[in-house]
Amino acid sequence: MNILLLGSGGRESAFAWKLSQSPKCDQLFIAPGNAGTGIYGQNIDISVNDFEGIKNLVHKNSIDLVLVGPEEPLVNGIHDFFLADELLKNIPVIGPQKAAAQLEGSKDFSKEFMFKNSIPTAASKTFTPETLDEGLAYLATHGLPIVLKADGLAAGKGVLICTSWEEAQQELTAMLRDAKFGAASSKVVVEQFLQGIELSVFVLTDGKNYKILPEAKDYKRIGEGDTGLNTGGMGSVSPVPFADAAFMAKVEERIVKPTMQGLQNDNLPYVGFIFIGLMNCGGEPYVIEYNCRMGDPETESVLPRIENDLVEILQATAAGNLDQINLKISSQIAATVMIVAGGYPEEYLKNRTVTGIENVRGSIVFQAGTKLENDEIKTAGGRVLAVTSLQDTMFNALQQATLDAARIYFDGMHFRKDIGFDLI
Repeated sequence: MNILLLGSGGRESAFAWKLSQSPKCDQLFIAPGNAGTGIYGQNIDISVNDFEGIKNLVHKNSIDLVLVGPEEPLVNGIHDFFLADELLKNIPVIGPQKAAAQLEGSKDFSKEFMFKNSIPTAASKTFTPETLDEGLAYLATHGLPIVLKADGLAAGKGVLICTSWEEAQQELTAMLRDAKFGAASSKVVVEQFLQGIELSVFVLTDGKNYKILPEAKDYKRIGEGDTGLNTGGMGSVSPVPFADAAFMAKVEERIVKPTMQGLQNDNLPYVGFIFIGLMNCGGEPYVIEYNCRMGDPETESVLPRIENDLVEILQATAAGNLDQINLKISSQIAATVMIVAGGYPEEYLKNRTVTGIENVRGSIVFQAGTKLENDEIKTAGGRVLAVTSLQDTMFNALQQATLDAARIYFDGMHFRKDIGFDLI
C-alpha cells in the first residue's frame, strides 16, 4: 500500500523509519519531511496545513492511508476535510477529527472533559480578558507555585510556572490583556501545581478498542540537572522504572478507560494516538495534559521498542479491528538524546553543516530540524537530531546514546549528558 506521512520532525523520522520496514509499505511519501526522512521514502514539499495540496498529492500517488504526525493539521480539521470530500472520504486518516482534537487544541476543553469524566487532574479555573479582574483576585487566594496555561496551541511555549503572586499577576495580565501568546491566550487556565515525577503514556485507539503503547519519560529543561529554560524536549527514555504494573493498572482504570468512555459518550470520533501527560504524585497518577498525537522526542524511544509491523497496526486501527492485534513490546531499554542548535530554545544558530552521522555505531539517528543543501545536511530548526540507542540495560542505552551524540558535529551544537541518569 502507499502511505502518506505528514510532518517534518524527529517524530516523523521515527515513524518513517518504522513504516519503511514493513513489507506492506510499497511507497512512503513524507510531506514535507526533512533531510533524514528522504532515506525512508520520498519527501514532498507541501505544508501540513495545505489541505488542497495534500488532496492533490493523495490523488496523484494513489495513497491508501494517511498518518498525521503533528497536532496543528488535526486541530485545523484535516480528518474532517477528508471525510467531507467525495474522493477522499474512504481513505483512512490516522488522527482524530477536529472536535476530538480539542483535547489538545483547547486546555479549557480538556480540563472540562477531565472534570466531567472524573479523571484525576489538578484543580483549575479558566479566565478571559473580560474576567481578568476575577482572575487576578483568584491568584491572591492560590497556593504557590501557580501554573498558567494558554488555552490554545502556542508552539509549546504557552505554559508558565510562576513562583510568586506578583509574577503570576503580571503574566496573567500579559497573556489576557496584552495577548502574549496571540489568540492562544484569549483564555487562560489557572491551575494547581502538582508535585511529583512526570511521564508520558501513549494510547492508540480505533474509536472503541485501544492499545497502551510503551510509556516514556522526557526531559524538558535545556541544562543538566533539569536546569534552565523549558524546551520541546531534550531526550527521553522508555520504559520508565517507576511505572510498574501496579501504577499502570491505576492509569488504565482511572484514566485510559474513562477517557475512552468519555469520547464515546460525547460522540467524539477518535481514530489515532492519544498522548497522556501524567504526574506520578506519590504513586497516584494525575493527568497534566492530553495531546492528540504522539510526543516528540518520546516517539523516538517508543517506536524502537514496538516489535510489530506498524503498517499492520495502523491498518487494524483504520478498520476498527485493533483488538485483533497482539502488541509485542521489546524488553530492551531505549534512550534518546536530542542534539539542539546553539542558543535554543531562544534565538538559535541556523544553517550549520552537520557532519559525523556516519560515525554513529550503536544508535539510530532520527533527523528533526534538518534540510539538504548541495548534498550537505544543514541545520534548519532548534532541535536538530535525536540519537536513540536500544540496549539491554538502562545504563548501556544511556551511555551509548550519549557517546554516539558526541560523534556528531555542527557549529554551536548542544546536548544534555545526563538524560535518564536520574532513573538509575
